[in-house]
Amino acid sequence: MSGEAWLFLFSVIMAAVLLFTAVYFIIMFSDLEVDYINPIDLCNKLNQFVLPEMAAHAFLTLLYLFSFQFTALTINLPLVAYNINKVVNKNHLYDATEIFRTLSVHKKESFIKLGFYLAYFFYALYRMILALVADE
Repeated sequence: MSGEAWLFLFSVIMAAVLLFTAVYFIIMFSDLEVDYINPIDLCNKLNQFVLPEMAAHAFLTLLYLFSFQFTALTINLPLVAYNINKVVNKNHLYDATEIFRTLSVHKKESFIKLGFYLAYFFYALYRMILALVADE
């Protein structure tokens, strides 16, 4: 197996993990909406996943940069830039006192990330299969 095949195999796995993280965020926001969870518990549970999710996606993007996979880099760069902007402006963590006011924005962001990670999962799967076929 070539380095490209290993890279995209790792990408498929990471995309699946990020996809499940996005689904978890959506489920938690829905639970808050119907009052199954209180805002403090929600923020405590979700805040522990915010930075690892962003770091995993940034690491994956750096791997594309170092392996000269410019198409994959171009696809991932806007979301990485958005995440960096959120961290720099210090609005990446969820605040229990403002979560009800900003719930619709957070849900919308989670659905957009879900769509992105789902599309990216299939792109990485396609590129992995192409790399494996090219090896033979």
